[in-house]
Amino acid sequence: MQHLLNTFVREHGVVAAWEDVMMPTLHAVGRKWQSSGDRYVEVEHLLSWHVSTALRSAPLLRPCPQPPPEAAPVLLACLPDEQHTLPIEALDAALRERGTATRMLGGAVPAEALTAAVRRTGPRAVVLWSQTRSTADSPLARHLADTRWGVRGARRGPVVLVAGPGWGHRALPGLPRPRELGEALTMLSRTGTSAAHARRSDEH
Repeated sequence: MQHLLNTFVREHGVVAAWEDVMMPTLHAVGRKWQSSGDRYVEVEHLLSWHVSTALRSAPLLRPCPQPPPEAAPVLLACLPDEQHTLPIEALDAALRERGTATRMLGGAVPAEALTAAVRRTGPRAVVLWSQTRSTADSPLARHLADTRWGVRGARRGPVVLVAGPGWGHRALPGLPRPRELGEALTMLSRTGTSAAHARRSDEH
């Protein structure tokens, strides 16, 4: 299984591997588990482990450009109590494949730790993943979007993207919500362009 996943990532890239192979297979195994009285949960765990391994190995499987040392990263994290990490791992791998600096914090990151990480790393964007409604936290997302750092007169803050089905279907003003991997990549590429323009303006 690992060989097959690694081969697909190497030959077709992270986005195609996630959208055409990994995600459909995970959904199929999940449906099998739900329809069989909780049987085969070990199969889902096994598959998830190998998918995660392939995603984290993507920079070793394909040549990836290195981000500039001074590049502000994209910070990725699951909200407090959210343990489903695979979709945000896929986004992290796809960003790194494109030479984007990232900081992946993983599952169930406490609110205080998220705020501290934003202040410490100065990210150009933050992506918050929520799989279920019980973990979606709009006040926390807005708090992070309002967080600022830097010297007075040139303070900056991140763009905060809210991703995952836990956010429901309603729009959250000021908080972009990508619906799929490709859309998230497009949104984040725009934040990179905006950040570059801001840096040049500060220099002048």
